[in-house]
Amino acid sequence: MSLLEIASSFPEEWKVNIGDAVDNFIKSISIKYQAFFDAIKAAGIWIVNSINSILMMIPWWLFIILIVALTYYVTKKVRTSLLYGGLITLIGFFGLWSHMMETLSIVITSVAISLLLGFPLGVLIALSKKAEKIIRPILDMMQTMPTFVYLVPAVILFGVGKVPAIMATTIYSIVPMIRMTNHGISHVDKEVIEAARAFGSTTMQTLLKVQIPQSLSTIMTGMNQTLMMAMSMVVTCSLIGANGLGMEILVATNRTEMGKALLPGLAIVFLAIILDRLTQGIVKKSEKIYE
Repeated sequence: MSLLEIASSFPEEWKVNIGDAVDNFIKSISIKYQAFFDAIKAAGIWIVNSINSILMMIPWWLFIILIVALTYYVTKKVRTSLLYGGLITLIGFFGLWSHMMETLSIVITSVAISLLLGFPLGVLIALSKKAEKIIRPILDMMQTMPTFVYLVPAVILFGVGKVPAIMATTIYSIVPMIRMTNHGISHVDKEVIEAARAFGSTTMQTLLKVQIPQSLSTIMTGMNQTLMMAMSMVVTCSLIGANGLGMEILVATNRTEMGKALLPGLAIVFLAIILDRLTQGIVKKSEKIYE
């Protein structure tokens, strides 16, 4: 190859097949540890189906009343409470009540796993500089990675359905929880921490009784962002067989039925608005407690 050809285009023979190596690695893991992943899949199916069953056991009218009551509790506004109750009722009028519950069960499971994993990781990063140097670049990569990339390993390891959707959603939405927990604990006033230690508090006592309570509003903001990112994966996860509102949009889109795609789209918007405002209200209440 001439120097001019090298300068004009990148040499094809220099190509490194990293993608093939990664594919073979993930496939080998899925085969070698198939029993382990099958156990996780079975547990995941049981959890999400249990949550869905509990949600479906709640009468529709009681669910709407609970939304109205919870909204009034966090906002103290009658109009807002009735508005959110009306939005949930509209989803029922659209004929998407059971689909909404399926979506909620997947989102609740994903967010719960994100909180259980993200909170301790955020605390670890805040307390350990070595852990921060290792985990921070990984978080940067996870936050900039296209969402569709998460679907491939999830499908290889767990097949199609709700469990790979939960895993992909968890990986995508866990980053804000880790970052905000780290930010909140790291930015607690140093004078407050020094005062706690001056009174004989251990590192663990300072963390549990001073740093976490002082950073609770920031941590709750991370939970809010995690919830919203989980909601944004609803349609994407329908591509790997996750039922719910996202699947209704996917089916309608494949059939080019604009009207049928619009209704579940609006339902996702309504649900996201309600969940966002409720969690924001909880954040504001937590701020007032520790003012």
